[in-house]
This record gives sequence, structure tokens and C-alpha cells, in this order.
Amino acid sequence: MLFVTFVVPMTMHTIEGTQSAKGFRFAIVVSKYNDFVTDRLQTGAVAALTAAGVNAQNITVVRVPGAFEIPIAAQHAARSGKYDAVVCLGCVIRGDTPHFEYIASAVSHGIANASAATGIPIAFGVLTTNSVEEAVERAGEGTSNKGWEAAAAAIEMVGVVAQLARGDGPAR
Repeated sequence: MLFVTFVVPMTMHTIEGTQSAKGFRFAIVVSKYNDFVTDRLQTGAVAALTAAGVNAQNITVVRVPGAFEIPIAAQHAARSGKYDAVVCLGCVIRGDTPHFEYIASAVSHGIANASAATGIPIAFGVLTTNSVEEAVERAGEGTSNKGWEAAAAAIEMVGVVAQLARGDGPAR
């Protein structure tokens, strides 16, 4: 039997985000389709940003027709140089046709590609649910709101990217 021993360095450097975002600028891209859910996601995201110290003038909401349009708006916002992070919010509810799978896949890949192409944190807050009830449950009040959670992820990533851009880390 082979045993491997791992030695953990005592002075390891860690880069990690926080839930403080004072001075950072955010775009929130929100689908108007299923607005009875996405409006609640937007409320959650704005509440999270405000709780993290973001001033209202540093939050821009971009409303798009549907979830499919979210990635292109997110990419343009990220490339504009006006925002430190983008939060994407939408709601795709499964129906009787394969349309759900096509839209959900296109949106998730599009958002990931936009973030990779721009280097700007783009948070995924697009619900993909089996029913209206599931969607409404995920858009409830408080920190379990998926809009809040997406904004919280964007806030942490803004801090991580800022530290990496400054070159924080161990001295050479």
C-alpha cells in the first residue's frame, strides 16, 4: 500500500473576495420575459449590492426582451469599460417543447463566453426551472433570492479580480 504525505505550507497566500463593493460599478442585465419573476430577482440583486456599499449611481439596470438576449447585452456592458462586473438575471421555465433546453444552453454558454472574452466578472443569475412555482420560490425575499446570490458572487469576484490585477500575492 502506498501512502502519500502532503505538506501544507505554513505561510500560504490566499486571494479571496469579500462582500464589500464600495466604489465599484455594476450592470444588471435583466430579461423582461417572465417579469413576475425577474423583477423580484432584480430587487434581490439591487438589495445585495446596496448592502455591500454600492451607491445607487453605480448600478445600471439593462432590460432586454428575453433570456436569449442577455449574453450580448452582458458582453457589451463588460466591454464598455464602465462596469467592474455584470449580473445577469432571467427566468426560463420548462414547457412541453425542447425550446427550454435550447434557450437554457445558449444563455449559459453565452454568458460564460462573454466573461471569458472580456475578463470582466459576469455572474449567472438565470433561473432554469421546471415550473412557475419553482421560479417564484427562487425569487423570494432575502439572501436566498437567486438575484441576491448572483450579485453576491459578482461582488466577491470584483474583489478577486482587483487583487489579481494589482498583482497581490507573494513577493518574488
